[in-house]
Amino acid sequence: MASDGQHVVVSNMEVENLDGGKEDADISKTQGDNVITKLEKILSMKGGKGELSYANNSKSQAEHARSMLPLLKETLDRVQLSSREAPFVVVDLGCSSGSNTIYIIDVIIKHMAKRYEALGYHPPEFAAFFSDLPSNDFNTLFQFLPPMANHGGSMEETIAADSHRSYFAAGVPGSFYRRLFPSRSIDVFHSAFSLHWLSQVPESVLDMKSAAYNKGRVFIHGANKSTANAYKKQFQTDLASFLRSRAKELKKGGSMFLVCLGRTSVDPTDQSGLGLLLGTYIQGAWDDLVQEGLINSEKRDSFNIPVYASSLQDFREVVEADGSFTINKLEIFKGGSPIVVNQPDDAAEVGRALANTCRSATGVLIDAHIGEHLGNELFSRVEQRSSRHAKELLEHIQMFYIVASISLA
Repeated sequence: MASDGQHVVVSNMEVENLDGGKEDADISKTQGDNVITKLEKILSMKGGKGELSYANNSKSQAEHARSMLPLLKETLDRVQLSSREAPFVVVDLGCSSGSNTIYIIDVIIKHMAKRYEALGYHPPEFAAFFSDLPSNDFNTLFQFLPPMANHGGSMEETIAADSHRSYFAAGVPGSFYRRLFPSRSIDVFHSAFSLHWLSQVPESVLDMKSAAYNKGRVFIHGANKSTANAYKKQFQTDLASFLRSRAKELKKGGSMFLVCLGRTSVDPTDQSGLGLLLGTYIQGAWDDLVQEGLINSEKRDSFNIPVYASSLQDFREVVEADGSFTINKLEIFKGGSPIVVNQPDDAAEVGRALANTCRSATGVLIDAHIGEHLGNELFSRVEQRSSRHAKELLEHIQMFYIVASISLA
């Protein structure tokens, strides 16, 4: 799971210092009896290049992205080219802080350069914007960027220089559920493993007086129908906001390639492989902390993970209702395991890999809620649980993705 460029609000959450003390942060405000914490400034995939970083725990995303390249290139072939001397602009939304985004941008730009050359045009200058929330570790991301090729050479020479990049790069911090770019300024939007992050946990899910109150759970998997409907409504509201913004920013003839976690079940409380990760292993670890007396049940119940694996129908309904885009392709992609292990027979390695993968994506939120010390305890239990069931886990865990190729109507 990548970070996303979204605006996340989690109700009833108390932001804590690393020593466990409550902090009256600027991002918190009281509304009624609830504490509504705006996490846009702190939500991110784990930065840096360490063992727990997203950069070192996103190998499965890299493998899945490579397997989707034929679908991406089909989308790129639909983008209208201009003979005018205007830059060709590509955006990756939810870029996170690893090298995966740089690989994809390079694929996109080289493919488009070949299209220009095939038509007898000189390739234009290319620009790539890497966008994510302000809390994203852009410093680490930009350390992965290869140096810019010689400015004095031709664009053809620049593109041919494999060890250098052939585009101008910039970071754009902000939520992709809002406008990020000027009108009609972008040729291609790419977003992978990000749109499943909601802009907020639905408030009703954390409201003890609501039928949607997700008591005893930290995720939608296995929840009741009211909780599921609240999550679904939030996902569709967010996706509609995303589409409205992109419809204004895309150039005429522009296209988008979008990938997010999906599910094959019509039942939204069956979140497929995501449910096994978050609704079984992370859920079980939270329950362990409660049973061991490290936290109380109210602390657990005031936390939910703002992620939703969509069905094709959930997704299609929003795109068709918006009306700004033509669907070129919309399908479920079978992605395989979300973890990569060198020795699948080593239960300890499987457990460690799964815990690190989960922590790289959700650790910032969990640490914000219970502090880093208890976060360490929680993920230690994730590792123990997944190690005990390593063989079963590898046999049954299966991620599915919504893959959408859409063009401006």
